[in-house]
Amino acid sequence: MPLYKFKEGDVLRNRIKAYPKNYFLVTSGSVFYNRLNPETRTLDPGSSNYINHITKGSISLHEVNVDRPSGSLIYPFIEQSSNLVGFRSILSSSGGSNLAEKESFQFGNWSDNLTFNYPLSSSISFEYITDTGGNEDSGGRKRIKALKNTLNYYKKNSRHYSYSSSFGNKETQNIGLISIPSIFYGSSIKKGSVKLNFYVSGSLVGELRDSGRNGELKQFSPADSETGSVAGVVLYNEGFVLLTGSWSLDSHTEDYGDGGTTSKWKYWGSNYANTPSSSWGLEFEGVSYTPVITMLAHAPRGHINHSNNPTFIKHITNSLGELVEQTVLSSSKAYIEDPRMSLTNLVSASYNEPSASFKKHTYISKIGIYDENKNLIAVAKVATPVKKTEEREYTFKLKLDI
Repeated sequence: MPLYKFKEGDVLRNRIKAYPKNYFLVTSGSVFYNRLNPETRTLDPGSSNYINHITKGSISLHEVNVDRPSGSLIYPFIEQSSNLVGFRSILSSSGGSNLAEKESFQFGNWSDNLTFNYPLSSSISFEYITDTGGNEDSGGRKRIKALKNTLNYYKKNSRHYSYSSSFGNKETQNIGLISIPSIFYGSSIKKGSVKLNFYVSGSLVGELRDSGRNGELKQFSPADSETGSVAGVVLYNEGFVLLTGSWSLDSHTEDYGDGGTTSKWKYWGSNYANTPSSSWGLEFEGVSYTPVITMLAHAPRGHINHSNNPTFIKHITNSLGELVEQTVLSSSKAYIEDPRMSLTNLVSASYNEPSASFKKHTYISKIGIYDENKNLIAVAKVATPVKKTEEREYTFKLKLDI
């Protein structure tokens, strides 16, 4: 098997920039992701579970435990007998609840192994944060306060990012906060791709878009006096949407968590389990970068025309399949190949006899990639073996996404 070293220009490195689309629908107490309803299947006697063991509106990290009964799920663990690792601030085996009674956990002190649960899943979250007088420890206000420096950093894009300005003080404002995990968008949310919808009884009563690509969510519909008004901002890199729009979109009244009131942008997704007539949509694109290595493997003319496959050498057998012509003579002192050995002729002829003129050729089915120490680190397979004659030369393009 010949080995060839990649030459200059044979290995190319680049990255692919993609814009994965995401759509969330919040309705009837459930969240749906990309208009998919998780398939259910009876995995356990007398019960029905989702095939991926995740809830609606979520995605599973690494797609583990797919279509497994609940009693046979795989999980990560550290064995009790591993005494080389310790954890701080873990309750001792005495079960003490005071901080003074906590000690570093050493494996072997407890009767069970340290385990965790799979699958790990993720989805968007949203909450309506009411005025708490600036108390950072009350409700979700602490999450708004944690975004203070980030919001002020983006004031250069729009004054609506300001934590405190003439547009309102986010320390005390009633705010709808939507949190989007980075697994859905990658590096950042694509500017100009965010769209929020507000539905009442299945009819669209309002739509927001960041058409200016500066983070401002402006009302696109309905066409009324508030058209073009800014109802919130998007943190593209951090994955947050803050909604402050407090004008009414429709005369319909429901309890959005702030008492019976009309639909407003700041109520997006609020109290969704108890507002059956309202539903909401969130649409955006992510910005995802995938590093790619492209390798060009050459099969030169006149090369790679010999095979180590035992069938490449023609062995003469009788009608019983017994070898009648010895091709190799071996002993404790010598190993001699029979000079009369010939190669199998695979060239097609028009007739069974005589056979076509012999031409040496092989079929390429796999390409191995080796490191500098000649250790096999990757194997590429072709869908159909490629015929390689001495007159032909090929270049195989191998791509690896990291």
